[in-house]
Amino acid sequence: MLDRRPSHDDLVEHLVRSTSLQRGEAARVVLDVLAYFDETTEEFVRRRHRELQAGGAVNAEIFERIAAELPHRAVAPPELSLRQLRRIVYG
Repeated sequence: MLDRRPSHDDLVEHLVRSTSLQRGEAARVVLDVLAYFDETTEEFVRRRHRELQAGGAVNAEIFERIAAELPHRAVAPPELSLRQLRRIVYG
């Protein structure tokens, strides 16, 4: 089966022209950025919870911070309550 994902060659070429990145490096950057923005709200909440917890933050701080960060995502999800955020992490 052929891979039908859209090509981002134009963006890769732009990065090669406008930065010091080589073509392979530029392609990896594009794929990393796309993966970052492809993350679902639930995946984002779980990832940020793990990161902030690993940094020593406690849950009260963590959920407040995640709630403040969510509206600034590229495609902001609907506003989630602190309880909804906890349910995403803990089920």
